[in-house]
Amino acid sequence: MKRYLYLWHRWLGMVLCLFMAMWFISGVVMMYVGYPKLTPREHLAHLPPLSVDECCISLARAQTSADYRQPPDSMRLTSLRGQPHYVLGYRGARDVAINARTGERVSSISAAQALQAARQFAPDAVMQASGLIDEDVWTHSRALDADRPLYRVQLQDADQRLLYISSHSGAVVRDATANERRWNWAGAWIHWLYPLRGNWLQPAWHNTVVYLSLAATVMALLGMVLGVLRWRGKRRYRNGSHSPYKGIARWHHLVGLVAGGLLVCWIFSGLMSMNPWSMFTRTPALDTSAYSGGTLAPEIFAQTPTQTLQRFQASGMTPVELSWRRVAGEPVVVARDAAGSSRVLLGNGPVAQRLPEPLLARAVERVWPQGRVQQEWLRHYDFYYYARSEHSMLGHLAKPLPVLRVRFDDPAQTWLHIDPRSGVILSHTGSAGRLSRVLFSLLHSWDWLPLLQNRPLWDGLMIAFSIAGLLISLTGTVMAWRRLRRNKGWRVRR
Repeated sequence: MKRYLYLWHRWLGMVLCLFMAMWFISGVVMMYVGYPKLTPREHLAHLPPLSVDECCISLARAQTSADYRQPPDSMRLTSLRGQPHYVLGYRGARDVAINARTGERVSSISAAQALQAARQFAPDAVMQASGLIDEDVWTHSRALDADRPLYRVQLQDADQRLLYISSHSGAVVRDATANERRWNWAGAWIHWLYPLRGNWLQPAWHNTVVYLSLAATVMALLGMVLGVLRWRGKRRYRNGSHSPYKGIARWHHLVGLVAGGLLVCWIFSGLMSMNPWSMFTRTPALDTSAYSGGTLAPEIFAQTPTQTLQRFQASGMTPVELSWRRVAGEPVVVARDAAGSSRVLLGNGPVAQRLPEPLLARAVERVWPQGRVQQEWLRHYDFYYYARSEHSMLGHLAKPLPVLRVRFDDPAQTWLHIDPRSGVILSHTGSAGRLSRVLFSLLHSWDWLPLLQNRPLWDGLMIAFSIAGLLISLTGTVMAWRRLRRNKGWRVRR
């Protein structure tokens, strides 16, 4: 039996050690440079202030122009190509953009209009359109599918940004700086095996990553077992060492004993990041559609968009975006400025910093009226609610404080986190999602507050153990190469 353990470890290592070395090198790069994305902060920072001049058509007319049978799930007023536009969101469908001055529905844009969108993002930059693409190296994201094909515009600014613009709405949906593009060749692009994306290998991408990670996990576990079996604690081998190996093999054995457990955790948690076999989505979380308390009907908003905008401006705010929504059946308008600050308007009340707590309590009780609802206010980050650096995978998502955490006793044990500044549900997870937080985020990125809040310590430990994992992988690669050359020479002699 032991012989088969050696054989499996050896031959899996010959195939996978280079992949593991690549994963450790690219993982260190990803600690500081993430895959390109347009963050909410960048989105708001590049929007011009909304003006009441020649604005705006009514909400009812905007919904009529959208030409959908059902009311939208979301509605906001923003700027596209330098002009105010309503953007209406429908579940399971592409967003619809409506010119807020003329009521014209935007179905597609031209290359010249794409340049107008880029000019809104960077008014002073020299730019050049690079054509229409469906998918390229920096747009491997399913979140962009509704906006494809994309116009690509190169800016000649300090960051040498590439902008990607939806051909349907004219919204800037992604930016990629020269620094991000340069480092990502050795970072996220290779870490996630993105060479398999956007080409004829696309259907095999998910399974390739899953089964490579699974095989690497098995190989690492076998290595740990064999490493312990070959180690002599009290007695020594003839060479005077506790390890029977010498040279590169001894380094592989010793470093594997020290850091092999972490290597197993990293490879296994990388496998968990792919949600293999949908293991984290088998029990659906609670449906939160009742949270709003009704459809987004225009007649529930007593004030016109122009009057609403004037109310926010009179409060000392300069909105760049307005959002209409319902919370527990009540009409709510949220304004955001270029710095990301927000104000809220509830019905005909005054402009406020946040929604009333009783209103949020009524809204969450509508979600699960037949069961128990537990509510608590978080004023500090904890194990399940915390902020990450903006460039990290989900670090761009807002994690404000305080926040309302709601726990339901439904079969999925659903938790909600609700922002009182807007009434938005920030996260919606069940027990399977919290298990994923442990098996992926904790084991892979070490998302543990004592480390995240002490970045020099977190960085030092992550880099040190990544170097150890790299040593295990590279020594395994050298040993594999020597074994293959020895086998080849043996066959030639024979």
